[in-house]
Amino acid sequence: MTPLSDSHCRPRDFRRDGSLRAICQPQAIGSGRLEAWVLEDSKQWMHTWEDWGRTRDVGSSSHGCRSALASHQLCRKMPSVSLLEHSRNYGRKSGDRAIGSEWFTSHSVQRREGGMPSADSRRPGRQPQQMRCELRMSVGRAREWRILLSADLRSTVSSRQDRWASGGRWGSHLYTVQPEKLEELIQNSLRPYGECQKQIDDTVNAVCAFLEDTRQIPQVICVAKGGSYGRKTVLRGNSNGTIVIFVSDLEQFQDQKKSQDEILSKIWQGLKTCQLTMKLEARMEIQKLHGRLIFQLSTKWQSITFKVLPAYNALGLSEKPSPQIYRELKRALDMTKALPGEFSVCFAEPQQKFFHNRPRKLTDLILLAKYWYQQCQAKLKESPPLPMYALELLTVYAWEQGCGAENFDIVEGLRTVLGLIKQQEQLCVYWIVNYNFENDTVQNILLSQLRSSRPVILDPADPTNNVGKDKACWQMLQQEAHSWLSCLSPNEPPGPSWNVLPAPLYATPGHLLDKFIKDFLQPDRNFLDQIATAVDIICRFLQKNCFPHSATRVQKTVKGGSTGKGTALKTGSDADLVVFPDSLKSYTSQKSERCSIIKEIRKQLEACQQEKKLEVKFEISKWKAPRVLSFSLKSRVLNERVDFDVLPAFNVLGQLNSGSIPSPKVYALLIDLYKSSDAEGGEFSTRFTELQCNFVAFRPTKLKDLIRLVKHWYKQCERKLKQKGSLPPKYALELLTIYAWEQGSGAENFDTAEGFRTVLELVTKYQQLCVFWTVNYNFEDETVRNFLLTQIQRTRPVILDPADPTGDVGGGDRWCWHLLAKEATEWLSSFCFKDGTGYPVRSWKVPTVQTPGSCGCSHPEVLGSWNANARRNF
Repeated sequence: MTPLSDSHCRPRDFRRDGSLRAICQPQAIGSGRLEAWVLEDSKQWMHTWEDWGRTRDVGSSSHGCRSALASHQLCRKMPSVSLLEHSRNYGRKSGDRAIGSEWFTSHSVQRREGGMPSADSRRPGRQPQQMRCELRMSVGRAREWRILLSADLRSTVSSRQDRWASGGRWGSHLYTVQPEKLEELIQNSLRPYGECQKQIDDTVNAVCAFLEDTRQIPQVICVAKGGSYGRKTVLRGNSNGTIVIFVSDLEQFQDQKKSQDEILSKIWQGLKTCQLTMKLEARMEIQKLHGRLIFQLSTKWQSITFKVLPAYNALGLSEKPSPQIYRELKRALDMTKALPGEFSVCFAEPQQKFFHNRPRKLTDLILLAKYWYQQCQAKLKESPPLPMYALELLTVYAWEQGCGAENFDIVEGLRTVLGLIKQQEQLCVYWIVNYNFENDTVQNILLSQLRSSRPVILDPADPTNNVGKDKACWQMLQQEAHSWLSCLSPNEPPGPSWNVLPAPLYATPGHLLDKFIKDFLQPDRNFLDQIATAVDIICRFLQKNCFPHSATRVQKTVKGGSTGKGTALKTGSDADLVVFPDSLKSYTSQKSERCSIIKEIRKQLEACQQEKKLEVKFEISKWKAPRVLSFSLKSRVLNERVDFDVLPAFNVLGQLNSGSIPSPKVYALLIDLYKSSDAEGGEFSTRFTELQCNFVAFRPTKLKDLIRLVKHWYKQCERKLKQKGSLPPKYALELLTIYAWEQGSGAENFDTAEGFRTVLELVTKYQQLCVFWTVNYNFEDETVRNFLLTQIQRTRPVILDPADPTGDVGGGDRWCWHLLAKEATEWLSSFCFKDGTGYPVRSWKVPTVQTPGSCGCSHPEVLGSWNANARRNF
């Protein structure tokens, strides 16, 4: 180990009693300069030293301070010993991160004759009260000695104690930090100090430039930075990194298995030359031992240990790995019988780039997750360590899938990450930024990985490297994650988190889609029953209590949306509660009286909230807009909820009997109003909520599950594309799914992957789509017939609401179908559409155009008009 310069370790003076005062490095206890008394004597003697201050056991894994310690020390004649070597080695054995593993000055203790300083001995300018620390270390023939280190730490330690008490870096436990204080914790205690980080950055850049240019190592092609340092996820205090040196002597992946002693020796000599000849911003220590080369850079408040790794330059001049590189990688692993991921160091540059250009707040979330893990690690000493890389990737996945915004709630983010850790048995995470399923070799690698036991977290640069494969560690962290989430709100349901599944849909093979739906999309049956009971209570309350001082009465209430149709998703759905007061006598009166009706309903909902004790949490929106009223029903146990919009509507259907259809006069009146006003199509569709629900509610259960799957896919696309344009309504995808099933299968039991593929293929053909039904209206009435002919000849896509002919949810050019079609095209190559053997799943044969004849219409005028229009288009 290269010694520190003389200026860092030279003793300033001696005490009168002959003991030597040496200066240890600031990192020794993580709280500033530790001025130590090193006591030696050539004679054997015993002295009892009582210290009623506080002490800190530097060599142990304890991070707390112990008070009122009376210690009996036996001092004997001691040989010269390097504080650096013994304290470091002891610290590593004990697993102590913050104390024992810190680097002390390499100055050797000098033998001096002298006596024991008394407890009340003073120095000019110092207060008599002192604080003492103990450092245990092995000396000579494996004998344990104690050196009493007496340090005046009053000002420094008291400031540290204040920070420990308020949730600081070294002493606070994350369990004790209030959620609203987490961002303050990150800012004050987890982010590296800017000045220290700059000093280390400048030093790393200087070292890398020296290694690339020096003639001592002619084989160097280029140098890359990896580890936490390269990913810019360094925690304040101690952290790690890698310096990957691509050398020309390593010409293929297999060469990584050869002895690298000669290359490492040359690099070591180069680093020594750099240390001696260059003025570096940070202090540098180098060590070469047992075929490993490391160096450490230290500043006042930051220390980073770098592994130096020679590697084969697999990418050459390319920015991204090609399929050929992955073929070579697979061949090398097979030839050398190397472990999967053993050559991942060759992909240091794409690993580093994966984390670059991420929002600052995402990096903060990564720091917080790493800090949580470090505290778990200190508690679970027997558990095998989890690679920090795995936790960092899991955090990126949570953010990508659940948020994607630059500014977000850090508490929700941490809840999401820990929630995924709780589901570690189902974790399957990977990216296709550097590789995908198009190449056969890569596809086989991915299929093998995705079929392996969970958890699976694939390196985004190396598909052979499953960084999350250590089950034992995940299982221990699972309980810790549960404990932390529980401590946030011990008597309440879990706080808000992002909607992120432990396994993305994209990674789920076709034959497992049914299990995916059951595990992640279907709502809890008990919660649905609670929702139904609560809605019934609310509806009865509204019907009984609304408009108490007038003749107006609520005729009926109808539950609509996904809850009413039976297609709600597990992690949250929207629903409608349509209220039909008898004061609304026409379509137009709905507009004029809406505000006053909503005001009255809000008043009664608030009364219901106070009077009725429901099994679910009942929350009314605080946004008191005159045209909008909403409330939420949440599980008191599960992370499930349903958000309701309350909509007053004109009861145009009256009391509709089961199985009956509306009179054609209802639609004729609607069409006349639509033509004579500036209303958009579908504006009055709330009156037909009951028909919309009936159209879906009585379908086979498996079809409803397919609708859930398509809605989940749509929500993923919506989150990704919402900044690029307005997507078609979700209802359009629900109707398209029903159409695909009716035309392509019609069976109660079918292959979910085939149905899903069919729907996405229809989305890609959106410019041809013309879909409608004649279950509630048809071509018999002249007004309706003429209007329908106009509607189905509009710009494609055309998808008519089966309950409201004015509602074209396809919308022609109104929405950005092209964005959704592009996503669908990319998804068609996903794992969802591969069967258990890796072969593509087929789709159903479904026409893109619904014709009047295919709906059973035989009216000659209709067929003639349709055929004439078809010839013109052709």
